[in-house]
Amino acid sequence: MNQEVNQTENEDISAIGELAISLGLTTRTLRYWEEVGIIESVQRADGASRGYTPYTVRRIKFIMRLKELGLTIKEMQDLYVAYGEAKETERMIPRLVEILDEHVNLIDEKMANLASLRNEIIDYRKRVSVKFAESVASKSATATEIG
Repeated sequence: MNQEVNQTENEDISAIGELAISLGLTTRTLRYWEEVGIIESVQRADGASRGYTPYTVRRIKFIMRLKELGLTIKEMQDLYVAYGEAKETERMIPRLVEILDEHVNLIDEKMANLASLRNEIIDYRKRVSVKFAESVASKSATATEIG
């Protein structure tokens, strides 16, 4: 969604390449996020490539944080829809809390599964160690009888 910007506003616009470097992203990532509708760019008045307003830069940083928390692009799209054209945070926050609760539940399930797997590995290791010790002892006893 490119928007036109006049020359006086252009000074606050971050060029895609510079922004990508400063945030540790690729320009492809920024273009993809624009394609899927979670950010918007503006056409720079000086004819240069797309750029991003300070608001969008803050939004990109928020998206990066949401990614770190494990949110999917689809969930971010849902949040953007909830936020709406009116830019109403009050509409987005309840949905964000709901998504984060879902992620906490998934993490809890994964942790329980990992704890169970850990216990299985410990038990298996013990059984293998006992079998190995018995095998070594048996071979040692056989060698003593032969010798």
